[in-house]
Amino acid sequence: MNKNELVAAMKAMRGTATDEAALQGIALYPHWKEGMAVAKDARYQYNGKLYRVVQAHTTQADWTPDVTPALWVKVSLDKWPDWVQPTGAHDAYAKNAKVTHNSKKWTSDVDANVWEPGVYGWTEFVE
Repeated sequence: MNKNELVAAMKAMRGTATDEAALQGIALYPHWKEGMAVAKDARYQYNGKLYRVVQAHTTQADWTPDVTPALWVKVSLDKWPDWVQPTGAHDAYAKNAKVTHNSKKWTSDVDANVWEPGVYGWTEFVE
């Protein structure tokens, strides 16, 4: 297999890679840039981090991955990621989702949970 074939094969596999493999091979993912048509679940690099597309769209200068949670989610292996206020059904938390909020760990009690932990729909996790 020559270098071009190897690169093509690696690019083809990045769509099915686990988050762990994707984070280890972040250099294989394209960089975010303005004006790209991006598909749901595709991954892109932005400022040294890897992000997944939440919903298909064409990128805009003011819709960068780090500030648009309705369109992007940071790829992470953290079992208790920081809670982020959902903006709608597309990024609401599923039942049993785990988050950290106000220095506490929480699990979601319901599907489509958009409430802040400690207000409604979450149970504090105590080790």
